[in-house]
Amino acid sequence: MKFIKKFVRDTKAATAIEYGLIAALIAVAGITAMGAVGNSVSGTFNKVNTNLTTP
Repeated sequence: MKFIKKFVRDTKAATAIEYGLIAALIAVAGITAMGAVGNSVSGTFNKVNTNLTTP
């Protein structure tokens, strides 16, 4: 019975899981943002290349 009471009062595991979920959400948001920026930069370099090669 003491083990169950101690297990219920222990919130470290729940906190660790919450922090893990927050970190995963931040990682997904970062990857998405970096992908969008990468596409934008790629388009800019393509425009520059086209303007430099066109006489």
